[in-house]
Amino acid sequence: MSVITDQQPQDPPPGLRSRTRRRVADPAFRWFVTLTGTSVFIILAAMVVRTTTEAWPIFQHQGFFGFLTGDRWVSGGSRSDDPADFTGVYGAWPFIYGTMVTALIAIVLALPLALCIAFYINQLAPRRLRKPLSYTVEMLAAVPSIVFGMWGLFWLVPNVLRPFFTWLESWAGGFFLFEGPVFGPGYLAAGIVLAIMILPIITAIVREVIAVNPLDQQNAAYALGATRFEVMRKVILPSSFSGIVGASMLGLGRAVGETIAVMMLIGSTKSWDSSLLQRGDSMAALIASLFKEATPEGVRGLMAIGVALFLFTMVINVAARLLVWRIGRVAGDAAV
Repeated sequence: MSVITDQQPQDPPPGLRSRTRRRVADPAFRWFVTLTGTSVFIILAAMVVRTTTEAWPIFQHQGFFGFLTGDRWVSGGSRSDDPADFTGVYGAWPFIYGTMVTALIAIVLALPLALCIAFYINQLAPRRLRKPLSYTVEMLAAVPSIVFGMWGLFWLVPNVLRPFFTWLESWAGGFFLFEGPVFGPGYLAAGIVLAIMILPIITAIVREVIAVNPLDQQNAAYALGATRFEVMRKVILPSSFSGIVGASMLGLGRAVGETIAVMMLIGSTKSWDSSLLQRGDSMAALIASLFKEATPEGVRGLMAIGVALFLFTMVINVAARLLVWRIGRVAGDAAV
């Protein structure tokens, strides 16, 4: 006679349960991370396709290269999507030029200062001052651009820059870059304020790059009799070059895309001039100043400016990548 007993099902061992959860969690996590990573490309592609589609009638009306090289901007009032009905003239060169000039002034002024500040904080400053100085630099990065713009427009330009520009024009006015008259707001004023704005970004990144530089290389240089300046110039600076270029590109991207502060300080004129003391406009500032009151045709023109701004930033980033690759290759060949 067989005896039938009631047996309750037993739970699997804890190790088996954890392995079962991992079999489900690992693929789910992999798909989630993959989706998150590819979403960046999807968002970027959607932005490019949408803005290019909106701007395409302007490119048909003006011609792509005619749009990039034209120096007149007169918004039309057409509400039609047909380029044949457009009545405006759209030339982006004055705004491309203004963007290039102000960003170049900013990076030329900010990069040497950022390197000096980063080297001082990491190499020369007393230990008790390093953290307060670092926090002070990082706090500047949190100041809104509108505050920089108002400070520059109402205090820096009338009290500091305009007297300096007047002296500069009287001393070097015969040189085409400093021809008068002096207005105050202009390319140089906007570039100087942009340099102050991007200074904390570049400084913070360069400081971190310098901080992780191997101490063995520095100690070896000191052991060979190198001075502190020689160690910074011949050891730390070359090994940190790629990080410095990356920091410069982030700062340059901030300068290229800055809107409100540039709009307040550049003068907002639809013309361009080789003199840095003259007024002009940038691509981002033009979009911000005209978008609210633009007609449907004018909105398409501003979309075309947005496409040009995207191409401009893309060219800058590609050039930076090529520069880092080239310098790294030359350094590697020299080491061999």
